[in-house]
Parts: sequence; structure tokens; C-alpha cells
Amino acid sequence: MSKKATPRKLAATEAGATLRTLRISPRKLNLIAGMIRGKHVSDALDHLMFSRKRSAKAVYDLVVSAISNAENNHGLDMDRLYVAEAHVGKGLVMKRFMARARGRGAKILKPFSQISVVLREQRDQA
Repeated sequence: MSKKATPRKLAATEAGATLRTLRISPRKLNLIAGMIRGKHVSDALDHLMFSRKRSAKAVYDLVVSAISNAENNHGLDMDRLYVAEAHVGKGLVMKRFMARARGRGAKILKPFSQISVVLREQRDQA
């Protein structure tokens, strides 16, 4: 008597991947996510490869992982995939202390974030 399998949250023509505890601000990461949203997978990978932002490499690896999930786990065609969704969320925040003048202290917040990418297969335009 095992418990029933959790139903799949994505449709049959979708695949995704999630990256958690990425040590970058969600606000900065959302710029990268907005850059690839709605683009064909090969265009998104090109944009990420030549981007000068530090978080672009982590998002590049995430999109490659989502492509692998789509091909191996769900049998989707890579040539017909596009980035349907790219969600950025807040993670935990490390709180640090920096000594200041006259015996005071300043709070330093080091935020973490998480990003989730969903790839969808394009339908035929027939």
C-alpha cells in the first residue's frame, strides 16, 4: 500500500527545470529571465552565452537542463521548443553585520533567489 503518484503539473508538451538557492538578487536575476522569455531555445542560449551578466551562466545551465529533461524524459523535439515561462522568486536572505563609525553597525542583506524555466513545444501552424 504505497501512496499514489503525484500527477504531473505540466502539460504533455511541456518540460521544465528549477534552480534553487542561487546567490544573486531576484531583481538582477529577473533581468536575465526577461531576456529569454518567449524566445526559441537556440536564441535564448545564444543570448545567455554572450551576456555579460554574472548570473547568465547559471541560467544557461538551467535552460540546457530543461532541454535535456524535455528530450530524455518527455520525448519532445528540441527544434520546436521555446521558453514559455521563466519565473524568479525570492529565497532566503543571509543577514550580515558591518562595523561602522562611533560604535554603530550596519546591516548587510545577502539575498538568494530561485528560478524556474518551462519549455513548451510549438504546435504545427498547419
